[in-house]
Amino acid sequence: MALHPRAGRVADASDLIDLPSLLADYYTLVPCHDHASQAVSFGTSGHRGSSSLKSFNQLHLWAITQAVVDYRQWQGIVGPMLVGIDTHALSRLAYRSVVEVLVANRVPVIAQQQDGYTPTPVVSRYLVDHNRQTDVELMDGLIITPSHNPPSDGGIKYNPPHGGPADSDATSWIETRANQYLAQQMQGVKRVNYQLAVDTGVEYRDLYLPYISQLQDVIDMQAIAKANVKIGVDPLGGSGLYYWRKIAEHYQLDITVLNDKLDPSFSFMPLDKDGKIRMDCSSNMAMAGVVPARNQFDICIANDPDFDRHGIVCPDKAEVSGGLMDPNHYLAVAIDYLLSHRPDWPTTAAVGKTLVSSALIDRICAARGRQLLEVPVGFKWFVDGLQHSQILFGGEESAGASMLQRDGQTWCTDKDGFILGLLAAEIFAVTGQTPAERYHALTQEFGASVYERIDSPINAKKKARFSHVNQASVTATTLAGDDITAVLTHAPGNGAAIGGLKVCTANGWFAARPSGTEPLFKLYAESFVSAEHLKALQHQAKAIMDQALKG
Repeated sequence: MALHPRAGRVADASDLIDLPSLLADYYTLVPCHDHASQAVSFGTSGHRGSSSLKSFNQLHLWAITQAVVDYRQWQGIVGPMLVGIDTHALSRLAYRSVVEVLVANRVPVIAQQQDGYTPTPVVSRYLVDHNRQTDVELMDGLIITPSHNPPSDGGIKYNPPHGGPADSDATSWIETRANQYLAQQMQGVKRVNYQLAVDTGVEYRDLYLPYISQLQDVIDMQAIAKANVKIGVDPLGGSGLYYWRKIAEHYQLDITVLNDKLDPSFSFMPLDKDGKIRMDCSSNMAMAGVVPARNQFDICIANDPDFDRHGIVCPDKAEVSGGLMDPNHYLAVAIDYLLSHRPDWPTTAAVGKTLVSSALIDRICAARGRQLLEVPVGFKWFVDGLQHSQILFGGEESAGASMLQRDGQTWCTDKDGFILGLLAAEIFAVTGQTPAERYHALTQEFGASVYERIDSPINAKKKARFSHVNQASVTATTLAGDDITAVLTHAPGNGAAIGGLKVCTANGWFAARPSGTEPLFKLYAESFVSAEHLKALQHQAKAIMDQALKG
């Protein structure tokens, strides 16, 4: 994909959403239930869409919420529902629609005081903490967010009582039931007036303090304070903006909020590589407003709007260039550090990674004598292990991760951008090295790699053929000059289907899978030889996939 000519430059007026029209479309446009792009569709992280495209409208939210109510009744969940929202323009409207249906169904609602914003990890932590104290009135959650998606988008995801993303069985059930309600023109969907719902069925609580006061259970906050680590933070206009100042006050940390703007058009954002406004804290273009400040701080941190992702920016050092760390590089550094600085973690528990994350993690785990659990794409695969302390750390290549508390108990079962950012500060405080310096040291020990993901258009017919790809689809015996050591269609860690293909050698690998939400297929590849070797690997990977997807 060619770089947009204004990528990395702050958006101008022509890039901004038509906010009044977007909000009006939420209420006035009616989706067609039999049109695939306008139906309810749960991808790897809930349903997402835009009101102007008839894919995220009031009817969707009513139908989805009633479907969630039906699901929780089927599962015997009788406790309250915690509802969190991010700072996208459609999130506030969606919250109202959700509350109207929950209260009409006599589901008690808990929300942040003063209709405040609630990050994804705060919801997950609250559910984990509440439900470990009871087995009767279990609490679950709805989080209204499209993550880092453009300002025109809305999204909603369901977290069951375990606190993490719902599994495929649950989301498929909810999706099917919600689409039935759309087809029935809302017949069977209960709802009441929003003001009546707020007056009779919503309990507002302070969700800041429980989360912030417990951060010391997962991060060595005293070490950060004692070392006086100078931290710069850019919330990218997200739901955790006000949390950072409260964290600084609570633990007496030196935190400077670089950007305190809240604007549903996200007009302060630099354009992403494709010219869209996207609050992606793992993108160099979207982070162009943060990276220049790197040498003013020991560590800079950024997060996406619902704070389940992290971006780590390091200062320049004598031998190591600073800037935004590649998510794979930081995952490797975090895992290596934690394995030697969490003595109370269970020695039998595994390190979790998605199968498209860097193989450097494999090498670290082997050298440190730790079990590696490699799973398909999606954080839901880590939930059970984190819940039962069978996974120490679960991380995705897309800059999302979580981990156990310092004592080995469950922290949360969803991605947590706060703790991964604070972990970078802890690493600096304890070791005196930035994460970038520690990554450089890891490459000296295990070798440096070159990693890239390429997104390519694909038609519906070829996309459907991914489900038929198997080991026999690969007839080649070598890849970029090396013997093929494995051809995978199922993840080695849990045997779950990966929805595509992964081919490995001693010096590199590639994986191909279709996008869950767009007409694209994603090709991931990594080489431990060189950039030229990566290109050769990608070239052959494309040929292999062309052959595998032939009709």
